[in-house]
Amino acid sequence: MTETTDALAGLLAGGGVVVLSGAGLSTESGIPDYRGPSGAARRHTPMTYQTFTGDPAARRRYWARSHLGWRLIARAAPNDGHRAVARLQAAGLVDGVITQNVDGLHTAAGSPQVVELHGRLDEVVCLDCGNRTSRGELDRRLREANPGFDPRAVAVNPDGDVDLDDAQVAGFRTVDCTFCGTGMLKPDVVFFGETVPAARVARCFAMVGAARALVVLGSSLTVMSGRRFVLRAARQGIPVAIVNQGPTRGDGYAAVRVDAPLGRLLGELARRAAGDTPDGEAGPGAVPAGAAPAGR
Repeated sequence: MTETTDALAGLLAGGGVVVLSGAGLSTESGIPDYRGPSGAARRHTPMTYQTFTGDPAARRRYWARSHLGWRLIARAAPNDGHRAVARLQAAGLVDGVITQNVDGLHTAAGSPQVVELHGRLDEVVCLDCGNRTSRGELDRRLREANPGFDPRAVAVNPDGDVDLDDAQVAGFRTVDCTFCGTGMLKPDVVFFGETVPAARVARCFAMVGAARALVVLGSSLTVMSGRRFVLRAARQGIPVAIVNQGPTRGDGYAAVRVDAPLGRLLGELARRAAGDTPDGEAGPGAVPAGAAPAGR
């Protein structure tokens, strides 16, 4: 473990790093992941875009379950891992973040240059007129439309969805867009069966192509949505480091592989890579905030 941690610290200290983060980075904020140690078995198939838009009953089930799950996401705060990434950005060592998460915690931790690959759960879009509103406003409207709706959730998933029996969602009332009056509302996240906007993907590829190294944090890389950036880095000869609890589908491409909880490890790496002394004062090797590391 020490050797691989040292190798990762050295990779970060060289600067020019792009981070690709997944659900495993947010588990210490109380949001379970899909496949890691904290992942809860899902009793329902994840909602697809086609089902959401084409089946009113399925859409009602989604909003009932998501209405409860949103409370967990709304309460979540950045953890040591998110703060460490922001600190590495402030030190000029990490150039940008691509996150597969929809919880907004990188931005809440102070990270600039975050591309939210799959959107944000705290924003809502009308599929008819395109108007965007906050999830907080929708939460208020759903509470008013469903007084007393508070069944016990069985499990909460990383996308803010919860498992509920059909009987628990019977009678739940959805609401339409207030701007156009009749439009269908959807969380501004990419559902299964929906494609990530091409411009967003292109921006991510450009970030990876310009990076000196790609560091994956808390992703099993099971789906191509995130794994494609590891494949692109490998094809271009850009070193890949992976920090994740459990195996990933990108392990064969990793020059550095660390299996460990992320919060404490990333906090230590941020201190070491920035050259901090134990008491928190910058050491002689520290890179000033906003300055480019040597050799860039």
